Amino acid sequence: MKTNEQLQRDVMEALRWEPALNAADIGVTARDGIITLTGNVNTYPKKLAAEQATKKVAGVKAVAEEIQVRIDGSDYKSDTDIAAAAVDALRWCTSVPDDKIKISVEDGWIKLEGEVEWQYQKDEAKREVEDLTGVKGVSNMISLKPQLKPAEIKDKIRRAFERSATVDSSHIAIDVNGSIVTLRGPVRSWAEREDAENAAWSAPGVSQVRDELRVGELEEIF
Repeated sequence: MKTNEQLQRDVMEALRWEPALNAADIGVTARDGIITLTGNVNTYPKKLAAEQATKKVAGVKAVAEEIQVRIDGSDYKSDTDIAAAAVDALRWCTSVPDDKIKISVEDGWIKLEGEVEWQYQKDEAKREVEDLTGVKGVSNMISLKPQLKPAEIKDKIRRAFERSATVDSSHIAIDVNGSIVTLRGPVRSWAEREDAENAAWSAPGVSQVRDELRVGELEEIF
């Protein structure tokens, strides 16, 4: 079990290894496995990069992400400019049905709404707009249209776990209620927990994943 000081040092080192980040701009505190990130960055992707790098550190159980995106000078865009750029980005993306997605922008924050058939389409829509100049954040409110029966969804998720090199599927229980998937059980790291959740989302028709996996408890079983 890492001390708060050890975990803080490990997270700070992980941030220093991220080429897109200036680690000096980000504050890190640790308490009982919970990491709080503070500071200012000038793009939304940098905020995401800091969060993702932190989640990969062993011993991290949760991340309280309080980094602010502050955009000044030539990078500033009006909400109208951002909305127009987002519409164009989705129009040129062949994997996203842009006619089914509605975009709204307020103070640099993009909200995506609508309905698609696959989780990867929902994820891709967010990726297409989060890198746009002037964006401070993205709320992905796109919903999924269920297509499979619960038993079929559960089987596809179990098979995805078995194909994964990072997920120990023998300790994870999968419950499916309609299009809602609940994952329970112990995992070895935050990264394994995230990979398991991503595998659950990969099944067509899944509209919600309730992640009740417990980080760091698998080692206690042995």
